[in-house]
Amino acid sequence: MPSVPEDELEANIRLAELAKAIAHPARVAIVRLLMRQDGCIVGDIVDELPLAQSTVSQHLKQLKNAGLIRGEVDGPRVCYCIEPGVVMLLKALVKGL
Repeated sequence: MPSVPEDELEANIRLAELAKAIAHPARVAIVRLLMRQDGCIVGDIVDELPLAQSTVSQHLKQLKNAGLIRGEVDGPRVCYCIEPGVVMLLKALVKGL
């Protein structure tokens, strides 16, 4: 069996990580919501989804850990927004399949 080039192996690993991060309908909905806006506070996201605040927070954490979103503290709130470079990377990795 031929060996996989190092850069392709790294791309496979990163694609798998990003795919896992969006592998839930609620996380896809969060990404879509954030892509339509410049930013969004947690409360706005909860208002858009039929999920509890704690569930939304868990999904946000997974998206943030994958690098797809970032959260900035704004007083007592956290403002979440898309990381455009990572979304572009995800698109490129999927396109390269």
